[in-house]
Parts: sequence; structure tokens; C-alpha cells
Amino acid sequence: MTKSKKGSRKKQVDPFQKKEWYKLIAPSIFAVKDCGRTMITKTQGTKIASEGLKGRVFEVSLADLNKNEALAYRKIKLCIEDVQGFNCLLNFHGMDMTRDKLCSLIRKKQSIIEANVDCRTTDGYMVRLFCIAFTTPQANQIKTTCYAKSAQIRAIRAKMTQVMTELGSKGDLKSLVKDLISAPIGDNIAKQASSIFPIKDCYIRKVKVLKKPKFDVTELMEWHAADEKTAGDTGKKVDAEPEGVLAGSGGRL
Repeated sequence: MTKSKKGSRKKQVDPFQKKEWYKLIAPSIFAVKDCGRTMITKTQGTKIASEGLKGRVFEVSLADLNKNEALAYRKIKLCIEDVQGFNCLLNFHGMDMTRDKLCSLIRKKQSIIEANVDCRTTDGYMVRLFCIAFTTPQANQIKTTCYAKSAQIRAIRAKMTQVMTELGSKGDLKSLVKDLISAPIGDNIAKQASSIFPIKDCYIRKVKVLKKPKFDVTELMEWHAADEKTAGDTGKKVDAEPEGVLAGSGGRL
């Protein structure tokens, strides 16, 4: 038997030395553009790093994206569509609600009403919207429970479906995301359904992007258009000189 030489064991290499970091750039509709970092193995042979990044989905809190702690219950899913240098351009991929927020809404002695609808935006995205609402006692009600009848639940669900269909199909995906973030859609549904049965805590619970159109770089750059506008140095505003005063001198004309 031959004795093995001392130190012939293969030296372990730190796997992070083969990695490189990429910056995640959120769409311009959000207040914060730089929303994180991701890593991937460096390009080796036929394995290109940028191709491996495309399609990655990230879940970010809307409170972090819009600098508003009141929106902490919203989770936004963003997908890498394109890689430019070490910047990953993200696009909207979905929206969800945190489990603790959803659990805090559920109570005894009330009915839960849920509805979902598939709609196509004007720019070719197929989106599925989920809505949730809860019945609430009427004014001056003595009875402890506030259960709605099955016919009333069907009527409220039809109202939800109608509002969500109009919302999803009236414009492109960008306008839909803006409405989902800022517009009080749940309050509008609750107002319209109040004649059927009073409801409360109405939310668009979840949004899924089911199908996407063929990838278009120009369309993606529209989502990030504000980044290019703000990138240039605009300079500081200068006040105009008063009449009769020479610029750079203290004398009058």
C-alpha cells in the first residue's frame, strides 16, 4: 500500500467567491426604486448569469416600497423581466395580504363573502382578482349575529365580480396596479353593496398575473420611465436679477 502525501486533500473554496451581486430596481410607480439585492453564480461557459436571473420572483412589503407603514399588510410580488449591467428591472407579478391581517378580520357571528374573477387588461395581461368582505350588524340591531342569507351573499358576490371586472378591463396593467395601491376599491364595493346587506372590511385580497404578453423592452422601460427622467442633474433653481441691477456688480444702470 502506498502512503498518501500530506496535504493532498482538496482545499475547500468559499462558494461565495463564485457569486456576484445584482441590484433590484422596482417600477417607477413605487416611491422606492432600489428595493434589494440578489446574487447568482458568475457566468461560466454556457451558463450566463443574466439568463439565470430572468423570471425570479421577489416578495416585498408595500410599506417598504411606498414608505407608508399603514400599508404593511400588503405584499407585492415583483418579477425580473430584464437585466441591464448589474441592474435587474422588475415588473409587477402579483399582490397578496399578510396572514396576520387576514386572521385579524375573521370573527364569529358574521358571514364571510369571497369572490374572484379573471379579466384581461388592454395591454394583454390575464389577471385574476380575489375579493373578501364580512357582514356587519345594522344600526340599532339587538340580535348578536349578522349572518346574511344565501341570496344576499350571491347578490353581493355578483356586485364584487362586476366592480372587479370593470377595474381589470378598463385599462392597462400599470393603471390597474396604481388603483390597487391607492384607490379605495373595497370602500366602493361596500357602498354599492350596502343596499343588499351592510358589509365591512372589504379588500382586494389577492391578485395573480396568470398570463403575460410577449416580452417587449420598450413596454418594460415605460414602467421604469421615471428613473431615466430623474437620473439627469437638473441643477438648482436661480432667482432672476432685479431690473436695473447689473449681474455681478453692485451698481445701477
